[in-house]
Amino acid sequence: MSIDHQLDDRQEKERRIRATEHEAQANLAALLQLCATGKLRCSEKTRRPSAATVAAITEVLDGGDFYEHEAIAAFAWPLLLQAGGLATLTAGRLTLTPRGRTALAKPAHETIAALWQRWLKNTLLDEFNRIEEIKGQRAANVLTAARPRRELVGQALTTRITGQWITVDDLFAQMRRAGQDPVITRSERALWKLYLEDPQYGSLGYDGHHDWPLLQGRYTLAVLFEYAAVLGLIDIDYIPPAGARTDYQHNWGGDYLDQLSRYDGLLAIRLNPLGAYTTGQSATYTPSPKPRPATPSGQITVLPNHDIAALDGLAPADALLLDAFADKTGDRVWSLTHRSLLRAIDAGRDLAELRRYLEAASRHPLPQTVTTLLDDAARRLGQVRDTGPVHLIECADPAVAALLAGDRRLRTVATRLGERHFAVPADRLAAFRKAALAQGYPLDQVR
Repeated sequence: MSIDHQLDDRQEKERRIRATEHEAQANLAALLQLCATGKLRCSEKTRRPSAATVAAITEVLDGGDFYEHEAIAAFAWPLLLQAGGLATLTAGRLTLTPRGRTALAKPAHETIAALWQRWLKNTLLDEFNRIEEIKGQRAANVLTAARPRRELVGQALTTRITGQWITVDDLFAQMRRAGQDPVITRSERALWKLYLEDPQYGSLGYDGHHDWPLLQGRYTLAVLFEYAAVLGLIDIDYIPPAGARTDYQHNWGGDYLDQLSRYDGLLAIRLNPLGAYTTGQSATYTPSPKPRPATPSGQITVLPNHDIAALDGLAPADALLLDAFADKTGDRVWSLTHRSLLRAIDAGRDLAELRRYLEAASRHPLPQTVTTLLDDAARRLGQVRDTGPVHLIECADPAVAALLAGDRRLRTVATRLGERHFAVPADRLAAFRKAALAQGYPLDQVR
């Protein structure tokens, strides 16, 4: 790569080139599996992940987060899943939607392409809010709408040449020439409300204190680093953010800050094949050669006694899947039982998902004892079904119940229970009420 950065010795040692294409697809699988466990929590108000959720996600990320003590990917993934309709927040916990469960069996690149397009249009988060050192953002009528800004950054990616590196400063220059200007504030007056440290002395409204890289540039870095890179669209060249950029230090209060944002260390980006497919430059996805995985992805051995051994280790997504369907009995050993399979089914998991994995990852054909166990669990599914909510209708005496039960119209909408009761599906209640009224018995509701 021929990109020249003026870095000191410390920065050069800490510099990283990270290809994100394959790790993003592994991370998507891991996040869907982790979400299916019901252990991920987000704020009901802001939809942002809790500290415990960020920590749990960090543990399963392929290669870890970009920085050890700064959440970027671990923060972004729960928001991406929500914006993409793959997960929904229920009582503070993320749960997979039907679309999310379908995504478990779909090619990851198709899901990622849909996630990016949905993220461009989302209203969950203004990425500029993640630049916490710039204060005053919550004041009324200060920030412009995030969606038009975000779409301009997305447009900038559609013009990139696949496989070609560009520094972020050169990208900024190209965006300005192309008129791709993600303006942050609604007006000049609003600009005065943004500040560093002190609302008066540190205001960004002063001449020379709100240059393009400081506002539009930081917003662009946030979208690229926290969302485009996390989804695997761009490979990145980066260093730790502290001291990476100095364009804010002449602002009052800026000299006290080690960094203006967690994204300051992004030096250059490169659109990869996944990014070309996602942005519409390529009609099909042809992956680049897969590097040696940062996390284990070995095969498994399925034994006749229902044990599953993964002596070479497993990728996080695979381990989470086995955790859902089997009992972990050793460091790299799981055991399938009737109880573990039925517990997974009761939690909404699909046995077909487990079977597909076992058949694909097993070193040998599945033992007959294991297929019999899976088949038996599958047969039990559907024997007892939840048909939805019903209304329990109570009659004052058996004679009234008998009269109503003899009405042909009522027989099709209700089921008699005992001498005085009927069960009426919620969607047939209006028909039951009409038929009962025709018999001279208006339906009284309990208050």
